[in-house]
Amino acid sequence: MLSLARVEVAIQGARILRGVELVVPEGGRVALVGRNGAGKTTTLRAIMGLVPLSGGTIRFDGQDLARVSPHRRTALGIGYAPEDRRLFPSFTVEENVRLPAEVLGLPRGEVRARLERVWELLPELLELRDRRAGALSGGQGKMAALARALVTGTRLLLLDEPFQGLAPALARRYGEILARLVARERSMALLVSESNPELLRPFVDRVATIERGEITSEAGAPASTG
Repeated sequence: MLSLARVEVAIQGARILRGVELVVPEGGRVALVGRNGAGKTTTLRAIMGLVPLSGGTIRFDGQDLARVSPHRRTALGIGYAPEDRRLFPSFTVEENVRLPAEVLGLPRGEVRARLERVWELLPELLELRDRRAGALSGGQGKMAALARALVTGTRLLLLDEPFQGLAPALARRYGEILARLVARERSMALLVSESNPELLRPFVDRVATIERGEITSEAGAPASTG
């Protein structure tokens, strides 16, 4: 489904990604693990077209994403929740969540169906849907960013450091939501970046380790010992 081949990214002359090779098949659940600054966020941003490639190719269902403008990639069924959430603070939660569907011009019935799918998975957000995003806590903002990504991420979901900054109770709740999501959406692929692979064991089947902009190893996700 998603394949990165020899992907290179340079920012202000500094090489950030160095020949990244990664495949996420349909229904695959892949963790991209590495220390801060290893290239995790840049990899996800490159997939979404938010940073230009200086080499290599990224394909989705065989289509070269270089030929798809960044704002149209969500139309392919790709959802993205960035590390810093990127919510519009003056918009309500519901307005933030439904915005990508509105931008894509989806029919009202389809927008309604996608919102119902999100509220069913994240009932705590349904109670907050009329609250301004600027009034959310950090954890609530992470949930809202996940919900927004799910509105368009019907085929591939990209999550960047979803557990970062979450209190333990919220981290457990976020993990429960992801576990339920992957159990329910069997054909949806997931690529999630994280510094701590222990947090991802319940819902990924492969771990790719990135160091200094290169994938250094790939392995099946070990079973949890807890």
